[in-house]
Amino acid sequence: MSTAPTSTQTAVVTGAGSGIGRAVALELLRAGWRVALAGRRTETLEETAALAPGTAAFTVRTDVADPDAVAELFAAVRERAGRLDLLFNNAGTFGPGGVPVEELSYDAWRHVVDTNLNGAFLCAQAAFRLMKEQDPQGGRIINNGSISAHAPRPHSIAYTATKHAMTGLTKSLSLDGRPYRIACGQIDIGNAATDMTERMQTGALQANGEVVPEPVMDVADVARTVRHMAELPLGANVQFATVLATNMPYVGRG
Repeated sequence: MSTAPTSTQTAVVTGAGSGIGRAVALELLRAGWRVALAGRRTETLEETAALAPGTAAFTVRTDVADPDAVAELFAAVRERAGRLDLLFNNAGTFGPGGVPVEELSYDAWRHVVDTNLNGAFLCAQAAFRLMKEQDPQGGRIINNGSISAHAPRPHSIAYTATKHAMTGLTKSLSLDGRPYRIACGQIDIGNAATDMTERMQTGALQANGEVVPEPVMDVADVARTVRHMAELPLGANVQFATVLATNMPYVGRG
């Protein structure tokens, strides 16, 4: 069972302006964390902060695919908070939906890779540096994987490739962080109810070619799981967690 931090701890949540990022940021803020809300749109970040008034939130406009912007984000965290205890590496994009592999443009492929994989690496690298240098040393990185880190949807090659790569990123960070008390885990999420998954409730293309509505779950259940992972002592780690709508077509053959 999670317990609130004994003193104010600091988290960075990327993609905090909507969806899973917003839900996790709010869960942490309500539990007493200081949270740097990072994302590309200042107005949506400010909307997130306004949903938890009186909390220790601050917004940093950030494109995670831009190395300079990521450096500025973590410099702001160092200046405002003095240390970093958690990175929730969440920012991501699905890319153009329903595009067969032979029709996917290189620019579209590159955009998904730059956001989902390169952005996750840049943020993890910056967090790792700060956690290694700070006193007391250490911290936690939680990567947002996906059910697509295990099994693809049709016409999702860019998204699926990046989410499979996220698993390798998680494992390498976990291994390389051992000497510095840096724990790294991954949460693989299936059908949390957000704007990104809204279409699934009306019909999602299945591997057999059928279009079938899929169940979704409350995004708050994801947020509570991330908080549990975040508030474990650094001597314990959830390496991989899978949280999904119970009846979604994933386990077995649908």
